[in-house]
Amino acid sequence: MRAEAFGNQPADELFELPCACQNLRRLTRVATRLYDQELRKAGLEITQFGLLTALAATGEANQKRLSAGFAMDSTTLTRTLGPLRKKGWVQVKRGKDRRERLFRLTRAGKRQIAEAQPNWKVAEQRLRQELGDAGWKHMKETVSRLTEAAMAA
Repeated sequence: MRAEAFGNQPADELFELPCACQNLRRLTRVATRLYDQELRKAGLEITQFGLLTALAATGEANQKRLSAGFAMDSTTLTRTLGPLRKKGWVQVKRGKDRRERLFRLTRAGKRQIAEAQPNWKVAEQRLRQELGDAGWKHMKETVSRLTEAAMAA
């Protein structure tokens, strides 16, 4: 991966970490920086982009469904959705139950995804290029297996 994505810190300065969790957390910090660097050009962060694209795919979802889909606690989800609502990209309405809140993407949110999509593709392509096609496929399979294993554990 290119050094400019992470300041001037070369990869050979990384040291071995003792557990899966610490290694995965480091990976997510590095990958988040890569995607945020590109998405910032469109006024987004990767977590926000992920929520917008999830809402685009689901049409409408309650907080429980979004939390479960991202394996994210409800409080973090609320903090992430707040700025998206303030910018007019996501709207909320009450569900059948007074406590249920349903989230939906607005037209402005759809435009924001379209604007950010090229930036996301650049980040995705940078990572994919470093891994190669076989490495990309293997990474996706491994991450899925790790996610399932951690949830089962």
